Amino acid sequence: MRRINGAFILQKLNMPTDTQQPDKNVQPVPPKPAAPHKPVAVETEAPKAPVAVAPKPRTPATAPAVDPAGAEVIRNLRTAHAAIRAELSKVIVGQQEVIDQILISIFTRSHALLVGVPGLAKTLLISTLSNALQLGFKRIQFTPDLMPSDITGTEVIYSDPATNERQFKFLKGPIFANIVLADEINRTPPKTQAAMLEAMQERSVSVGGTVHRLPDPFFVLATQNPVEQEGTYPLPEAQLDRFMFMIKVDYPSGDEEELIMKMASRGKGPVVNAVLTGTDIIALQELVRGVPVSDHVFNYTKKLVRVTRPKTPEALDLINKWVTWGAGPRASLNLITAAKAHAVLNGQYHVSCDDVSAVALPILRHRLIPNFAAQSEGLDSDAIVKQVIAAIPKDKKLN
Repeated sequence: MRRINGAFILQKLNMPTDTQQPDKNVQPVPPKPAAPHKPVAVETEAPKAPVAVAPKPRTPATAPAVDPAGAEVIRNLRTAHAAIRAELSKVIVGQQEVIDQILISIFTRSHALLVGVPGLAKTLLISTLSNALQLGFKRIQFTPDLMPSDITGTEVIYSDPATNERQFKFLKGPIFANIVLADEINRTPPKTQAAMLEAMQERSVSVGGTVHRLPDPFFVLATQNPVEQEGTYPLPEAQLDRFMFMIKVDYPSGDEEELIMKMASRGKGPVVNAVLTGTDIIALQELVRGVPVSDHVFNYTKKLVRVTRPKTPEALDLINKWVTWGAGPRASLNLITAAKAHAVLNGQYHVSCDDVSAVALPILRHRLIPNFAAQSEGLDSDAIVKQVIAAIPKDKKLN
């Protein structure tokens, strides 16, 4: 609407300049004797007015064709990003990189998995984020005895008091929310973990032969304890692949830990205000989806993913040596989508290879499975991904 209104105002301003100037110049100079001299004056002044006025309205009129989103819309996305970070900083100390990656997953309609030892405020971060967004929020505490129906919902026999007729009625589970916190998702057996697969990929739940659509927007933000701890079950590779990011939450610094203690010792906690609605988030997702990507960036992303697949002609030597299997096509899609959001949040409406490499580590770390040789040398997936990123050039000489 702003562009349309802006174009309309410019046209309206141009009309008087084009119509009034010729009328004023022609009417005061109607004498015939002076006609041969004054047309020269009129011809010299007429081109000056259009030349001075025409370039100004043309530039805004052609800008949308070059930049469909517009600088103002990009500025709005960055403003929303800064507002959410400001609200989260009232409760969460530090962890700026973690917050940025979670917001990128939200702006790209994806899911994120937070990994870290207990006590690092992973759950607090997600619950605070839900307060900063006007969205429905549900928390699922995953335990060893959790059943799939406890997540998706179940059908019960319902008796109509008016007709005494019995029929099945579906009772929705906690998965029917905009933001679902899957707390300690790896503390439940694989059977229950599999109940999340359809919801995360198809954004729907099938119960009793009926498909129930989940609300839009829908995000799963899961927390996971390190698999070396007692009572944990490794997530299936198919479910890990559903998460765009695996975000590692590390210990705070000394200054941050001191600030955490001071904030926690205060009497009343801060109030977190909601800054975005579901409609706002859907609009921001459409903006991110429309960011253009050049063929050179597509080629770089393709190369970055394909070299991680062992026993293939394109695999790097370090991949054949240290990796059991590599990233699939979903990694390529996530790299491009996350790079779009990263580019917009940095104020540019095009994606570069640097945007792809900036989001590559949290996207690839859970898709590259190190083998025994890598583990014996003390190498984890992070170390391997960093070597892969360093091995792929960002110039245009990619095959």
